[in-house]
Amino acid sequence: MSSAPFRGWRASPLVQLTRARVLEFLREPEAIFWVFLFPVLLAVALGIAFRDKPPEPLPVGVEAGAEAEARRAALAAGERLRPAVLERPEAERALRTGKLALVVLATDPPTYWFDPTRPDSRVARLEVDAALQRAAGRVDALAPAELALAEKGSRYVDFLIPGLLGMNLMSTGMWAIGFSLVQQRSGKLLKLFVAAPMRRWHLLAAQILARLVFLALEATILVAFAVVALDVPLRGSLVAFGAVAAFGAMTFVGIGLLVASRPRTIEGVSGLMNFVMFPMWIFSGVFFSYERFPEAALPAIRALPLTALVDALRRVMLDGAGLVGVVPELAVLLAWGAVSFLAALKLFRWQ
Repeated sequence: MSSAPFRGWRASPLVQLTRARVLEFLREPEAIFWVFLFPVLLAVALGIAFRDKPPEPLPVGVEAGAEAEARRAALAAGERLRPAVLERPEAERALRTGKLALVVLATDPPTYWFDPTRPDSRVARLEVDAALQRAAGRVDALAPAELALAEKGSRYVDFLIPGLLGMNLMSTGMWAIGFSLVQQRSGKLLKLFVAAPMRRWHLLAAQILARLVFLALEATILVAFAVVALDVPLRGSLVAFGAVAAFGAMTFVGIGLLVASRPRTIEGVSGLMNFVMFPMWIFSGVFFSYERFPEAALPAIRALPLTALVDALRRVMLDGAGLVGVVPELAVLLAWGAVSFLAALKLFRWQ
């Protein structure tokens, strides 16, 4: 059998450019660290910080006074509060700096001093009042039972891992494309490539294919670590998960091409990359739910590509959704990717 077709395939400009881009990446140890190791180290740190453990007692203060010791003893009778008797200036400083959730002032009846915008302070207000009311002789009409939620998928680390993966796909997809193209433009390599016997789309397609080469390894390392070491569930199919990750990676590669289509310096493209990514780091629900933002802002937040990617990854990983269940999110990614690719091809500067 003739090997001519195989030799022709290997000699294709697209294959050669893709191979060169992959080798270029592998020769950069710092890039390998940020793409593969940093997300795992971040997951380890946050997994330790938010590991499964009994809820800690809320720290509360009792202002020194005639009733201070009796109130401290009443609050310490349960396991949900950690009271301490403090002088007024010390208690005020601890409350202001977040070291205390609430302070019981030395008034009769007691005054609860707390920040109502802090969730832990609102919880402390209920716990402190219940403890002091019981100490004063209140009898509860009901004795409710409690059932703690400990199911996999409900912990903070389960919420976090899809967000970290989405953020990593965005950051590495955009930075890898942007830096590479601007370096080639500033070094006159793009001008030489244009004169080479190949089509211009070969160069851009090679950047995309080289990025996809690392996608499987990048996602596999982080998710495998999360599933094995942190016991994070992966309830959806691997096909659906891989498709969503690939969709997201392609979208951010397209956005990266668009951002890098005109700048001539690393400083210029760095500023544009940060300008594009910074709002998504804040608003897209990587570290906390974007539902905390005002309701009027939610439609715009859900229209961000990182929001759509993270939501889709969470639905597949935690809820077991298939591709049909994440069609709205995939539509948002498709729109961003298609518009970005078309605009990048229109605006791209080759020298």
